[in-house]
Amino acid sequence: MLMRGGTSKGAYFLADDLPAEPSLRDELLLRIMGSPDDRQIDGLGGAHPLTSKVAVVSRSVDPKADVDYHFLQVAVDRPEVSDRQNCGNILAGVGPFAVERGLVPAGERETAVRIRMVNTGDYATATFPTPGGRVDYTGDAEISGVPGTAAPVVIEFPPGKGELLPTGNAVDVVDGVEVTCVDNGMPTVLIAASSLKVTGYEPPRDLEEDVALADRLRTIRLAAGPLMGLGDVSDATVPKLTLLAPPRDGGAVSTRTFIPVRCHTSIGVLGAAGVAAGLRIDGSVGAGLAKTDPASARVRIEHPTGFMDIESSLATGPDGPPVGRRTAVVRTARKIFDGTVFPRAADRPTGGH
Repeated sequence: MLMRGGTSKGAYFLADDLPAEPSLRDELLLRIMGSPDDRQIDGLGGAHPLTSKVAVVSRSVDPKADVDYHFLQVAVDRPEVSDRQNCGNILAGVGPFAVERGLVPAGERETAVRIRMVNTGDYATATFPTPGGRVDYTGDAEISGVPGTAAPVVIEFPPGKGELLPTGNAVDVVDGVEVTCVDNGMPTVLIAASSLKVTGYEPPRDLEEDVALADRLRTIRLAAGPLMGLGDVSDATVPKLTLLAPPRDGGAVSTRTFIPVRCHTSIGVLGAAGVAAGLRIDGSVGAGLAKTDPASARVRIEHPTGFMDIESSLATGPDGPPVGRRTAVVRTARKIFDGTVFPRAADRPTGGH
């Protein structure tokens, strides 16, 4: 099933319909999505990381979950499939897909699906309308970066089991730049855009074409990985890097996020959760430039194509570091088609026979 989840698009599979062996599964997915090829002309991919994603879903044996969701990022221009991160946008379609495939029974009015995110072992609950026991994708919920409206999918994340500040510091200095390393479901490095000699309001394409900026971001990311306990991240898509600037359209902060070298045309759900939490940490790089309401849990995060509202609250102990308490977001999802995909033929071995 091809679905739009939030501001991403991906292919959703039952785990039983794919090879169990990871190398065989990944080789097949590369052929299905049309990678490696800048245009992905011979597959389902849309020539961008945001449209070259895969969800693998199965019933869960975990008593705290109804289904398992394994997210796979299929590279566009190289033969690589990575599961070193989650995707909160594709997550928005997992609950509806699980009901469509009979993994979870639908309620008469709405259905709540408990989801275990295999990549990290974290959990989320997605609640969406199922009038008459059928998934209804129509509705009046609107999210920035997606035309039209659709039914709301409310995704709530329990407090993370890891450290909100993986380095133990509200601010670290990496390559001479102050950063805040935060993990509220997605390892993320927050950087004031001005510290990298950009405004943070540039169109994504302009930022991508800035060679000096790309080199600086790469250096920061490679150095931040070990600091965050991620080891060598030269071949990984995490941590994400998010540039912060003061808001311009009534939100709390303006953002530009890199995944890891392409500039996101909006912002990922889990990346936004990290930004929202980071803004609430005293002394963080975002605390001084953001405009947040201490009386409200809602944080509006501006991005290149609009905004995302995140409900985020932290708890702090008398002597301990801050920890995430609640994170929730409203997304939408829509089934685009359901059918059979015909992958291109496997490459034939070379050699003289």
